[in-house]
Amino acid sequence: MKGISQHTLKDEIGGLPMTGIDDEPLYKKIVRVKTLHQNLAEQAAPVSIDHAREASKLFGLTKQIRNSLELETILQTTVAEVQKLLRNDCCYFLWRLESGTRDTLVITHEAKSPDCASRLGDLPEAHAEALSEAIARRQTVRIDDVHNRLETSPEFYAFFQPLGIQAALVLPLQTHSGQTGALFCAQCHGVRIWSDTEVELLQALADQVAISIDQAELLARARATAMAAQTQAQQVSAALQKLQQTQAQLVQHEKMSSLGQLVAGVAHEINNPINFIDGNIEPATDYIKDLLELIELYQTTYPEPTEAIRQKEADIDLDFMVEDLLKVLSSMKLGTSRIKQIVLSLRNFSRLDEAEIKPVDLHEGLDNTLVILKSRLRGSNQQDPIQVTRQYSSLPLIECHAGQINQVFMNILSNAIDALETTSQPQIKIETQLVEQFQADVSDSEQPDVPYVEVRIRDNGSGMDDAVQQKIFDPFYTTKPVGKGTGLGMSISYQIIVEKHHGTLQCVSEVGQGTEFIVRIPVQVTE
Repeated sequence: MKGISQHTLKDEIGGLPMTGIDDEPLYKKIVRVKTLHQNLAEQAAPVSIDHAREASKLFGLTKQIRNSLELETILQTTVAEVQKLLRNDCCYFLWRLESGTRDTLVITHEAKSPDCASRLGDLPEAHAEALSEAIARRQTVRIDDVHNRLETSPEFYAFFQPLGIQAALVLPLQTHSGQTGALFCAQCHGVRIWSDTEVELLQALADQVAISIDQAELLARARATAMAAQTQAQQVSAALQKLQQTQAQLVQHEKMSSLGQLVAGVAHEINNPINFIDGNIEPATDYIKDLLELIELYQTTYPEPTEAIRQKEADIDLDFMVEDLLKVLSSMKLGTSRIKQIVLSLRNFSRLDEAEIKPVDLHEGLDNTLVILKSRLRGSNQQDPIQVTRQYSSLPLIECHAGQINQVFMNILSNAIDALETTSQPQIKIETQLVEQFQADVSDSEQPDVPYVEVRIRDNGSGMDDAVQQKIFDPFYTTKPVGKGTGLGMSISYQIIVEKHHGTLQCVSEVGQGTEFIVRIPVQVTE
């Protein structure tokens, strides 16, 4: 849209005095006006008029734009190369955004001379309707001199003049999706004569930019679709892995539940006869003592027994029997007490009657677990006996799921015993302490809200490297031979401590220095 871009000579001299008024011949006025016009063109249009060179550079720019499918690169390259080619003060790319009753013009990319102010962002809304309408209608705005009222409409003058723009060339474009924008060239210092060739070539360039924008948007949508598909595939994969993990944990939980029921049943079946035996040992001891006293009384009363009695005393070694019989009864009492302790440990470990959260003595849980593992702690022909050191601090009762916490202790201690198979002088050290307040040497992510109980279980085995430590709590990860480990023990332990008890489970290990598991559980747990 060009108000008046080609002025007739009559228009140029229309305001000048005629010959009869100031005695200047008309032909001299014509010569003077032509001279002024030529000087103005030479001063205001420094760009080369070598159209072939301009066309070659613009076509090269078009090829450069086609080779890029990134929107930012396309727009920034366009404004930079056009500003360099035309050697004008500023070149912008602006979008026309439809927003309700009033459109907004936003400059998103610019290339400018150092002495020109940046205009990135929203252009002033005042008097912008004319330019917005021209862009919407895809009408070229071509103004050589904003102050020339014959060329510039009042609306354009009111819009460009406050921005300090002396000459403007606005070339609209529209994308396939319906977005409208423009390539906006401006001169801030003096007027600029925009040649017809420049306008034609730049309009062709604007059309090519619109095509490149469409291609970039198609690529962006394709990438977004691919990304969405990849994200969905990752989500499906994660869901499948979670499902497999949950299924394995359910199987493991069912195994533990079945084992608990079996242990409880066996403990119950053993407990009844053991109680019967244990309850009768003491009366039997009293009876035997009475009989021994009676025998002694007979020997005192009848010091000369018959030959048959002497022969029987010799056969049964009466003196040894009298001396050993009470020892046998004492060992039987000790054995039944030991069996009762094992049965109690099994029942306490299974905790079938304590599924809900209740106050629990963690030391009792640790001791019961050690009782169950005692046969493994004794060692074998291939493994030395394991020395267990317990350093228990005074702890309050902890609100937790007792059976689940015992399962965690069992998993950690079993792994420690496995790690000590080839270690000479194997040792396991168990420490407990109550932490009443924040410890400066423990990061926020590694400790629950205070107060909490800390249980440290350390072995002097071969240790683990960083790669193994990073995966130690992953489901199905195990360093044990096939058939010996499921890879679920530490994963389930982590879930029990972190998710169900709002605590932390940390592994600290170094190759050749052993491994330490640190369990931290709040004293009070809320569901």
